[in-house]
Amino acid sequence: MWLGPEEVLLAGALWVTERANPFFLLQRRRGHGKGGGLTGLLVGTLDVVLDSSARVAPYRILHQTQDSQVYWAVACGSSRKEITKHWEWLENNLLQTLSIFDNEEDITTFVKGKIHGIIAEENKNEQPQSEEDPGKFKEAELKMRKQFGMPEVEKLVNYYSCSYWKGRVPRQGWLYLTVNHLCFYSFLLGKEVTLVIQWVDVTQLEKNATLLFPECIKVSTRDSELYFSMFLNINETFKLMEQLANIAMRQLLDNESFLQDKSLPKPRRPLKNISALKRDLDARAKNECYRATFRLPKDECLDGHTDCTLWTPFNKMHIPGQMFVSNNYICFASRAEEACHLIIPLREVTIVEKADSSSVLPSPLSISTKSKMTFLFANLKDRDFLVQRISDFLQRTPSKKPCSIDREWKWNVADPSSEEVPELPSSSPLAVSPTSALSHQPVSFCAGQVPTASQGLLKLFRRDAEELSGPKGAKEKMKEESWNIHFFEYGRGMCMYRTAKTRELVQKGIPENLRGELWLLFSGAWNEMVTHPGYYTDLVEKSMGRYNLATEEIERDLHRSMPEHPAFQNELGIAALRRVLTAYAFRNPTIGYCQAMNIVTSVLLLYCNEEEAFWLLVALCERMLPDYYNTRVVGALVDQGIFEELTREYLPQLSEKMQDLGVISTISLSWFLTLFLSVMPFESAVVIVDCFFYEGIKFILQVSLAILDANMEKLLQCCDEGEAMTILGRYLDNVVNRQSVSPPIPHLHALLTSGDDPPLEIDIFELIKTSYEKFSNLKADDIEQMRFKQRLKVIQSLEDTAKKSVVRAVSGDIGFSMEELEELYVVFKAKYLMSCYWGNNRAAAARRDQSLPYLEQYRIDMEQFKELFISLTPWACGAHTPVLAGRLFRLLDENRDSLINFKEFVTGMSGMYHGDLTEKLKVLYKLHLPPALNPEETESALEATSYFTEDVTTEVSPFVSELDICLHCESQETQEDKGRRNENGPEKEEKGTSPQDYRYYLRMWAKEKESKKETIKDLPKMSQEQFIELCKTLYNMFSEDPVEQELYHAIATVASLLLRIGEVGKKFSNRPARKSEDCKANNIQDPVSEEESPTSEQSQNSAVEQQPQADHEDKASVDALPEKIQQENHTLGDGSGEGQGSPLQLLSDDETKDDMSMSSYSMVSTGSLQCEDIADDTVLVGCEGSSGAARYGSTIDTDWSISFEQILASMLTETALVNYFEKKVNVLQKIKDQKKVPG
Repeated sequence: MWLGPEEVLLAGALWVTERANPFFLLQRRRGHGKGGGLTGLLVGTLDVVLDSSARVAPYRILHQTQDSQVYWAVACGSSRKEITKHWEWLENNLLQTLSIFDNEEDITTFVKGKIHGIIAEENKNEQPQSEEDPGKFKEAELKMRKQFGMPEVEKLVNYYSCSYWKGRVPRQGWLYLTVNHLCFYSFLLGKEVTLVIQWVDVTQLEKNATLLFPECIKVSTRDSELYFSMFLNINETFKLMEQLANIAMRQLLDNESFLQDKSLPKPRRPLKNISALKRDLDARAKNECYRATFRLPKDECLDGHTDCTLWTPFNKMHIPGQMFVSNNYICFASRAEEACHLIIPLREVTIVEKADSSSVLPSPLSISTKSKMTFLFANLKDRDFLVQRISDFLQRTPSKKPCSIDREWKWNVADPSSEEVPELPSSSPLAVSPTSALSHQPVSFCAGQVPTASQGLLKLFRRDAEELSGPKGAKEKMKEESWNIHFFEYGRGMCMYRTAKTRELVQKGIPENLRGELWLLFSGAWNEMVTHPGYYTDLVEKSMGRYNLATEEIERDLHRSMPEHPAFQNELGIAALRRVLTAYAFRNPTIGYCQAMNIVTSVLLLYCNEEEAFWLLVALCERMLPDYYNTRVVGALVDQGIFEELTREYLPQLSEKMQDLGVISTISLSWFLTLFLSVMPFESAVVIVDCFFYEGIKFILQVSLAILDANMEKLLQCCDEGEAMTILGRYLDNVVNRQSVSPPIPHLHALLTSGDDPPLEIDIFELIKTSYEKFSNLKADDIEQMRFKQRLKVIQSLEDTAKKSVVRAVSGDIGFSMEELEELYVVFKAKYLMSCYWGNNRAAAARRDQSLPYLEQYRIDMEQFKELFISLTPWACGAHTPVLAGRLFRLLDENRDSLINFKEFVTGMSGMYHGDLTEKLKVLYKLHLPPALNPEETESALEATSYFTEDVTTEVSPFVSELDICLHCESQETQEDKGRRNENGPEKEEKGTSPQDYRYYLRMWAKEKESKKETIKDLPKMSQEQFIELCKTLYNMFSEDPVEQELYHAIATVASLLLRIGEVGKKFSNRPARKSEDCKANNIQDPVSEEESPTSEQSQNSAVEQQPQADHEDKASVDALPEKIQQENHTLGDGSGEGQGSPLQLLSDDETKDDMSMSSYSMVSTGSLQCEDIADDTVLVGCEGSSGAARYGSTIDTDWSISFEQILASMLTETALVNYFEKKVNVLQKIKDQKKVPG
């Protein structure tokens, strides 16, 4: 590549001059290429350790003038070809011009200007895409691509100097972290180390220090453990590696491949050697942390943060912390974790103003909201810029109708003893507030007709007044009063100050009338609801009457959702639950519906109206419990791993016992997925949910630890899993809430008692208090870190399970061993994944449907199959290999969707690797028949359609000629369908569309399972054109074989013999008689008469005109043959005779055979028949004229045919061919070689 001219003082140091002229030198780096000796080794080592640019560009061109000691580097190259191209350009375009100049300074100025001009022209189109990355980084990226063979689309994120420990010896080199790979390169004194690991293969990442290894990063895959150390900043490197591995796991989990954020704001100051991708990943990490801390919607992006203080009126203090500003929110987090959190939605902001600075209150900023709250920030470093950013975001915030949040909340806390909820007039501000957005929708689903659209089910199924007036009712009123005092001091709604006091109130239990409101606030669901008015109603309307797998599962589980509660013992509660679950299934088809969602949603509906319950479900599934409710409950398995880890840390005595019993994996799923609602009495479990919405998963984990701790002694004495489950089940059944004002709901779990001792009751509030006392030092950040570690482990474990399932499913019908199948699966999946991130579009990712069986989840298209075929096939055909791969792909693609799954892939590969000569030839034979052979490949549409009327037996094997099968089946089905329609009328037609018609699919499945033995007689005959294509393939296959000449001689002999057999076969076909019989039987037009019609003649002529090149090649090929064979073939090609009148009969069989054999042998021995000629459509000995006739629709070609038995018998006469097809090839070695290539 051309370089901006750089000054070089010592042109000869470490470089060797290879070419020179008066103005330029072409130099090669010492040690590059052959030889180099000790000097070369030292230079190579220096280049790696010091990160010299010579590693990527070992060639360069220098500009010099005769009297100057200064040289200018004007070009560099990674290969001799590249640098020679630049050198020749300079010689051809500049040398003559430069010789005219008298002044050397003018020469140098001219050269520099010319080179700058060339660079500007080359970079004109590329500059906008990469201008953000600094020059040093671009050089490193280029080096990475050259060193590891990565394509342009593989982006480098960052690179680090470090040591890789190979045994006990550290290898100093460079670690390159790309979006999809971890790469390492080292070159020390001739010892080269190159590592390429895909992030999707990483099973564990650890940062640790041992005696053997200093502080290092351990990267584990299924096959190896790698240690890297001596980093300048190990924490930064490890964090970036975690992010990239996490992106890869996300891709395995739900196809979310990495897409760079193009809208990322440019840095205010240029960042040295930091790529745009690195900034993007840093921004993502900050965004995720920001959203998790303040429970904000998933699309919220942090714009910036700054240190400041916040005036808190409840304790009259300035609390130090940080202000965070994003598109729609201003948030504050105190440095002391429990001191204060604040969330101010910009939609609520009315005034932002700069107050006067003073020594007590420097740089203050006042923010006022619609709810008449004012927040005072101070000690802001860049107040003017901050105010400008907030103003910009405020202008973009969509204006909404004003709604009184205070009145809204007060309505929610209406006196619970009132018998009816007052109707709201249409003019009320509440009528247009987001809370009751459904009430004014002009659809059938509204508050007037559906009570659950405006209130929770508990308000519709009222409690007895006696409960409310008793001591429990008084306790409930005291709780409500405590919360009202809190609202007065700390504010109400989204802008409430959240402090340690708030958490204390939550731990004591939220009053039933405030539960829905506070769940919405603490979970962040309120934000999404008010910014999407009418969204739920639209979803309900769209999903009504729609049916799919998710809706079937929902219907099945509806009556299992809290059947003991009166709200779900009637259609009102069931219908509300159905609407919410179905709406969510349509919102998020990736999750759809998962068991346990019904239990959680039914509890949400008790305290919230439908829209509120829907948004709470969104918050649960998509933010608070990520990946919990997908098809593989990955999130729950991840948190189960965290629970096991925490048990080892906090309860080491119990941990080993629980592992032996296998209890943790059983209990944690039911506890976590339903938030204890399915294992604990309802009145107690709902208090757990209160704390969960405030604290997140941290609280569920600490309560789980407290439960194990409380039962430690009994669990340590258990003998088996059943006994341990009985102890925990009995304990949870007896966790009671004595303060609940609801009548006790009978718990479905059987009360597990032992002996006559009455069960010991455990107060839920005591359990919560104990959990905070013993395990409150759990931190949310630590849990997120543990989640990453466990996610790697869980997803890789699931992938291993999937691999084993797929291999077991296909192993019965395939010749490969289990080990070979597993290796092939790894390669197959890797090729699919590469198409996701190296393909130009995201179609590959869209092909993967998580709901499908494992076998169908990974499917590849023709281009990916060709790449795998070329690297793995034992039948290498040089330039012809992609053509053969395309034919095999069409043969394997049974359903014609242009995709094949793993079973189809290994079926094709097994046909080439396993079986005897007959089986392998059968595969090769089928690759030259439709549908594998395209009509375009034979250059004759007429020839391709000649098999449409061929009568063959239907087969199941993927190697059968499926074109005939399809036609055969279609004709049968068409006749049967017509008969059915006549008998049963239109009603019968609709049966096939019913989702309940499972018997049809069962019958089809049973038919597929029936084993049908294929015989060689079932294979259709091959036409002359197809036979010529087969011969081309064979010639190409033999081109690089050690016994190439023997194979050429053998195939020439066999081909000549088969051509003669085909010609002789025509003598015995009584064509006129057969034509008349066919016409009578099928009542169709005579095919020969069609061919002889004027239209057919015109098409033949046009075909000849369109193929002048092919005709020319044929002619040239024919000229190379012995004269006698040429004459014979041209006579045949004219198509003037057939049967007994053919000029072919003038020659005796012996004479013809001898001539054909001799001509074939002479061609092979003289080397005139080359593979390249065959690849360019040069036809074989003895068939040129016939081939030409076939191309142009000759009647002779339609009669010529050969059967598989004849080909097999002829092949068996040649030992060289038999040996070639029966030799064993090790597929594992080919897989090993294929894995070394990144692409």
